[in-house]
Amino acid sequence: MRPDILFLTLDSCRYDSFVAARAPNLKAVGELRRAKSPSHFTFGAHAAFFMGFTPGVAGMAAPFVNPKFGKIFRMEHGGFAGHAQPFFELTGPNIIEGLRRVGYSTIGSGAVGWFNPDTETGRVLTHSFDAFFYPGDTSSLRRQLRWLDTEMVARTGPRFVFLNVGETHVPYYHEGALWDRTINPCVPFGADNDAAECRRRQVACLEFVDTALAGLLDRFSNQLTLICADHGDAWGEDGLWEHGISHDAVLEVPLLIRLPPS
Repeated sequence: MRPDILFLTLDSCRYDSFVAARAPNLKAVGELRRAKSPSHFTFGAHAAFFMGFTPGVAGMAAPFVNPKFGKIFRMEHGGFAGHAQPFFELTGPNIIEGLRRVGYSTIGSGAVGWFNPDTETGRVLTHSFDAFFYPGDTSSLRRQLRWLDTEMVARTGPRFVFLNVGETHVPYYHEGALWDRTINPCVPFGADNDAAECRRRQVACLEFVDTALAGLLDRFSNQLTLICADHGDAWGEDGLWEHGISHDAVLEVPLLIRLPPS
């Protein structure tokens, strides 16, 4: 029996923020790994993810944790085959279409602007899904979850569910937060940035997200679950701020994987 799949990306979430956060639901998914993303911005990272190049720990000779050794999703003819059998070997232009070809319903929601299907760039990431929801801002997780719930109930057979969470993206804001979302403490080349405030906000957002995701994570408790960030943010390291730059602070991400029972 083919497992359902949950692929969850915490946009811009730094590894150290994930460690610091009280996030029992997310942390229960699996062992937390300090991984590296294949890109430093949302589009590049997800384009790679959707080709099977998920974040990995380069020094580990272990499948899935190191996609160079063995991928969760491997596209046929997609580069080095690795040393371990992939969890899925797929055909098509990306893993979404590949999963559709083997009988999966593919449902997705992305919070940040790169997933806007009204744009040509957004359609690159979203067009292969059976259904996709773009909420229009980065603090709409509860709306995204309601939409996903409706779509999951309406579909039979195995499901691939993708969710990009925006609350952890600048300006680090969640529904009901007590700070002003119009004040961004992490502006590229900004003169008034505040690393401590960035950390406080991102951790608080992650804790909000953890509570909101409890039901979805429980729904996939015996299914294949992959949680990671697409990239992190620089908070003043080497004078750099935000993302879109190849720096260790931006490329370092949390990674958690839960495999279904064999």
